Amino acid sequence: MTTLETPVSPPTDDRSPVKGWLAVLAVTLGIFSLMTSELLPVGLLTPVGSALDVSEGTAGLMVTVPGLVAAVSAPLVTVITGRVDRRLVLVVLIGIVGLANLASAFATSFAVVLVARFLIGISVGGFWSIAGGIALRLVPERHVPRATAVIFGGVETASVLGIPTGTIIGDLSGWRTAFAAVGVLGLVSLAAMVVLMPKVPAEQTITFRDLPKVFKGNAGVRAGIAITFLVITGHFLAYTFVRPILQDDGIADGMIGGLLLAFGVAGICGNFIAGALIAKRLREVVVGISIVLTAAMVLFALVGNSPLTAGALLVLWGLGYGAVPVTFQTWILDAAPDATEAASSLYVSTFNLSIALGALFGGFAVDGISTTSVLWIGAALALVTLVVLGGVRRTAPAPAASAAE
Repeated sequence: MTTLETPVSPPTDDRSPVKGWLAVLAVTLGIFSLMTSELLPVGLLTPVGSALDVSEGTAGLMVTVPGLVAAVSAPLVTVITGRVDRRLVLVVLIGIVGLANLASAFATSFAVVLVARFLIGISVGGFWSIAGGIALRLVPERHVPRATAVIFGGVETASVLGIPTGTIIGDLSGWRTAFAAVGVLGLVSLAAMVVLMPKVPAEQTITFRDLPKVFKGNAGVRAGIAITFLVITGHFLAYTFVRPILQDDGIADGMIGGLLLAFGVAGICGNFIAGALIAKRLREVVVGISIVLTAAMVLFALVGNSPLTAGALLVLWGLGYGAVPVTFQTWILDAAPDATEAASSLYVSTFNLSIALGALFGGFAVDGISTTSVLWIGAALALVTLVVLGGVRRTAPAPAASAAE
């Protein structure tokens, strides 16, 4: 059984930088569409639940299902499509996203929505795993770090802006319009990749054997997977239900989109702050993320009862979470520089599994305990990250960290 094959073609220094960057932007638009699709229901749980006659906890399955499916599809799609042109794989996956969101927009039952969310999960896991390392194939070697940062910026921007934008569209025109808008965005992304991306023949082949090898044999990867699981599960356990939390605090529906937009803007700032620090202070940034997220959720549970205080705490929360994707991805790339595709598959799988489990157990807590309980549980998980960090030694980041600058 073949493991990782050595690339058979030289680095892409003979490629046109302009065409390469247009292709990078097309992939970035695709990954933005993809991650926005996965996270869109966070701001729309209440209206979707009301329209389709399900509880807010049950509506949280719209986040749980694609997260669970993406956790499985990340390694599966990477392995199964190992010899298929990467452009073709990405185009098919983003096309599924567009059509699935349009199906959700016209759904007459919650079951139809869940089927569409299942399909989105397949695309999320496969697309993200492949797109993470595709910059090397699109631009000259000297541009690879920044191109990689731009592609991962699509993940981060979707995480911090996709939810509030979708919420605002949903508040103004209805949740079906929000799903339809993201569906159209997915189809636009498909067209952009067809027009702007060159053929990208597969050059590496990963097998299922490579995944446990990189996990068992690398303490840095194991630590990165652990902190990803704790922080992402804790964040989405609470943030998936931020709309009902705000409503319980008496915040008017018309203000929620604006408050989530503040979270998004703060998240972009957090991303840039982390990007400036992680090259030399990666561990310290992870510690800071844990402390900021813990503080934000605890304070939200105690004092987030007015638009002003809720807005301030969402800004703090956004600063912490905005730093997460670029920081944790850099940790993984730094820990496994010679097995980036296998390690990235594990990271993407863990990230999405954590989204799913956070939304799932958050739903149980909301329905069985109280809405605010998710804030306390999420804070506790974020705080446990410090224990993991205390038990692992790390060296200075390798050049992979520059991809985030």
